[in-house]
Amino acid sequence: MFKYLALVAALIVTPALSQDKAFTLQTPDALVETGFMKHLLPRFSLKTGIRITTSTEVGDAAFGAGGTAVFRQGDTLWHLDKTAGPYTDAFHDWLLSDVGKRTIEAFAPDGDALFSADIGVAVEVQAVAVTGDAALGERVSLTRCGRCHVVNETNRMNAIGSTPSFGLMRNFPDWQERFETFFLLKPHPAFTQVADVTEPFAAHLPSPIAPIEVTLQEIEAITAYVASIAPADLGAPIQSQ
Repeated sequence: MFKYLALVAALIVTPALSQDKAFTLQTPDALVETGFMKHLLPRFSLKTGIRITTSTEVGDAAFGAGGTAVFRQGDTLWHLDKTAGPYTDAFHDWLLSDVGKRTIEAFAPDGDALFSADIGVAVEVQAVAVTGDAALGERVSLTRCGRCHVVNETNRMNAIGSTPSFGLMRNFPDWQERFETFFLLKPHPAFTQVADVTEPFAAHLPSPIAPIEVTLQEIEAITAYVASIAPADLGAPIQSQ
């Protein structure tokens, strides 16, 4: 008799628990009208057993402009904003998973995918104009920097071999910032003086070598010269087997 009652209780309770595994998703009309929700949500429910009810009213989660970026529709980047909870968290994680991304991009009612899982935001980087005197920069580079760095073919045999050449450093993504602020980067502060910018060497910490003395105008000129040279050809990347 006890086993019979336990079985009946299980049959009654199980559907109730299943119904609780759900949440409401606020979905804008612009997204609903594409038919994308009818593609996306059933596949999530099939994988997780979590049922999602869409609504135009405030829900446990919402697609819109706030929250985590999850997919792109043309120029529109859709985000998921949600309350904390195991079911909304599961939906968030699924959208960002490989399976979720493939599901997003598989929606192609007319043969072309309407949505993309590529949520990277393209950032337009504007180069800072270099306005210095490149000819002056070459002369200053050879006389000040050429003691250590290969500036060009003129001093190729007179520099320190372990010090990177100007051509090599021209490959660095932040080369301009490096040259404009070189006097702040080790080991330069120990022996470089910039007129009206750096403090004089402390009496107990003199420059270990003949000091390099430059002006801001000369640094601007050096940067202009480096901007005019081609980055060194470093060859093809090493291929590992």
